[in-house]
Amino acid sequence: MANPIYKVIFLNQNQVFELYARAIYQSEMYGFIEVEEFVFGEKSQLVVDPSEEKLKNEFASVKRSYIPLHSIVRIDEVEKEGVGKVHEVKGDKIAHFPFPTPLRPPVDSE
Repeated sequence: MANPIYKVIFLNQNQVFELYARAIYQSEMYGFIEVEEFVFGEKSQLVVDPSEEKLKNEFASVKRSYIPLHSIVRIDEVEKEGVGKVHEVKGDKIAHFPFPTPLRPPVDSE
């Protein structure tokens, strides 16, 4: 496949984003994935998908996005792009990666 397309699914502020991109890299910033060259479907100008329009507006002026590794649910290499989506997280079906607790000074037991 000459120009692969990737489907990236990640969590962001209680929403699940599903978008398509042509380039994904491990970032030089520790713990991040770089996503660039976003692909949005131009299937039909007659039917407007509000979810995809939200993605287009949010990523309209974005050249490259840095996504934290712990937010990524899945990355797939696909044959062709699909329709990008944004879903609200409902219920507890998505397990969140545990965050470390802040460091506290030791308690003096004297």
